[in-house]
Amino acid sequence: MSGLCGLPCPRDWRMMDCQSPSRFTAAPEAPIAGNAAEPGRTVLSRAFAVLDSFLHGRPEQTHGEITRATGLAPATVHRLVAELTGWGALERTGRGRYRIGLRLWQLGAQAPGGRELRDVALPYLQDLLQVTHEVVHLVVLDEGRALYLEKLEAHPDVVVTSRVGLRLPLHAAGPGKVLLAHAPFECLEGVLAAGLERRASGTITDPARLREVLAEVRLQGFCISRNEMTEGASSVAAPVRGPGDHVVAAISVVVPSSTPNLSPLVPVVRMAALGVTRALQA
Repeated sequence: MSGLCGLPCPRDWRMMDCQSPSRFTAAPEAPIAGNAAEPGRTVLSRAFAVLDSFLHGRPEQTHGEITRATGLAPATVHRLVAELTGWGALERTGRGRYRIGLRLWQLGAQAPGGRELRDVALPYLQDLLQVTHEVVHLVVLDEGRALYLEKLEAHPDVVVTSRVGLRLPLHAAGPGKVLLAHAPFECLEGVLAAGLERRASGTITDPARLREVLAEVRLQGFCISRNEMTEGASSVAAPVRGPGDHVVAAISVVVPSSTPNLSPLVPVVRMAALGVTRALQA
């Protein structure tokens, strides 16, 4: 039988055939009280710095952590956090910490690019979830990181740290390597220059080896990853192409690393990615 989007739906995917196929410039604001160390920075740029500090794996922070991350004066951080919390961009948790607020999430959900891609991809992601019963991701390239645009899971056999809106290193996960393999040369060089941080036992930290793997991904059309982002988790990922045949996203399925053979997942993931590709190019 088949799922919503034509994916084969056997009772267990492990039993499948293992053959893989207006522009303006704001005037500088005079330093405010408690902020003499930040001349020339506008209130808006400081607010953006506070919000940016919640990226890169810092979903919750205290005043002190925000101050250290932004380099702003404590008094400035205190005032900005209060204003952002009042508007709903931030919210305070019961542990005296702050996280991104619901109003900012609602505003971000209106961004047309990511929303349209997610809307097109969602039926195929749901079908992939039905086939595998594992964790399914939709990931895009964003400022040299892998941005997780969607995550679906039912009762997976593996726990992963990913969540919607999280940005993770490109080199340390299957979908990230798919995106990096098709990214501009400058993006790869930037990743290498920043250093290849080890996240788990299988993370590729050697630049030469990473280049070899990326070449294999481009040639094969998919990526198999084991113990790279999270210990005990493995994945199969494939590229999604938009108009002009450019890679615009990656789809992946995450399974336990104890799974001996990931080959049966390859055609399923590639078929889902191809379905999204055709829908985007229609």
